[in-house]
Amino acid sequence: MNSLFFAAAIAGLILYFAFRSRRRYLGLPELTRPDGHPEGIDYDHVVIIPARNEEAVIGRAVSSLEGSTVLVVDDHSADRTAEAAREAGAIVRQAEPLPPGWLGKPNACWTGVRYTDSSWILFADADTWFEPGFVKTAIAYAHQHQLTALSVFPRIETVTLFERMLLPYAFGLYFTGVNPERVNRITDPECLANGQCLLIRRSAYEFIGGHRAVAGSVVEDVALAQLLKRHRTPYRMMRAESLAHVRMYDSLRAIWRGFEKNSFRFLKLNPGTGAWVVASSIAMMSWIPAAGALWAEAQVWALPGLLLAPAAAWWPWYRGWSALLAPFAILLFQGIALSGMFKTLTGLKTEWKGRPV
Repeated sequence: MNSLFFAAAIAGLILYFAFRSRRRYLGLPELTRPDGHPEGIDYDHVVIIPARNEEAVIGRAVSSLEGSTVLVVDDHSADRTAEAAREAGAIVRQAEPLPPGWLGKPNACWTGVRYTDSSWILFADADTWFEPGFVKTAIAYAHQHQLTALSVFPRIETVTLFERMLLPYAFGLYFTGVNPERVNRITDPECLANGQCLLIRRSAYEFIGGHRAVAGSVVEDVALAQLLKRHRTPYRMMRAESLAHVRMYDSLRAIWRGFEKNSFRFLKLNPGTGAWVVASSIAMMSWIPAAGALWAEAQVWALPGLLLAPAAAWWPWYRGWSALLAPFAILLFQGIALSGMFKTLTGLKTEWKGRPV
């Protein structure tokens, strides 16, 4: 009977942390389409997309921003990124040579800013795409709420088996440690931003030093949020599932490398968030010893219920039957997290798009 109590306790913890993550994510304000766009607002803007070897997706991102001036900064790609961007209607500039201590994305973003003079700048990733009117909606919201910057989480789109397995779990796990009220309180040190989609007024960007001030950061978006808060510059973290989309990675290798380079480095910047993520990760992994205890005490009949606990808990994140993959996602993502932690603590570099980071 002890194994049954243990398994029930673990199932309860799994449900608690999954519920906590979903509730906190939904605690972020949602950016939705208004009834028309208010008059009297300065909508002057440019969209800057840093791109390195993004031939397959850059056209979709540019085409989705019809009506906006789109500047693609080609970060020394080895494929047809520049040509594909031009064919989709973007202006293309070559990124400046990488200065010592700079990483590729901050350098490309900084290059793009130097070629523009608009009132607002939207930094977007090449793997994002947007519904019509997104940029004006974001600017109108910022104007209405007297913000100098806002960042959104797009809807994560998944295609392959490993995407469907890992990405909803990884995203949900991260939100077990995020406090939406603290993130959006300008006087609170907890910071969050999403470099996939970051809108900022040029005057505020220049005031905090822009990407030059975070040139060596792997998580440059969170570092920019820290600067905005440090200078008491009002910004807001939001969600925008109905207006923006992203397909982050297209293979297990890309998923592994992407989270490996970002996860533990981000948690070092937000230790409070990191503590919650680690605690929830341990709780999620505990279904394995609980299953072993049930097996050892010949309580095999209870195993299906234990295995269904992660699927039921993470169902809102998976949005369908792929939630049945959650137990496997827990195992595999633990390997990614441990690999990222080891490399960060030992100073080992992860290769990303042909560069060590």
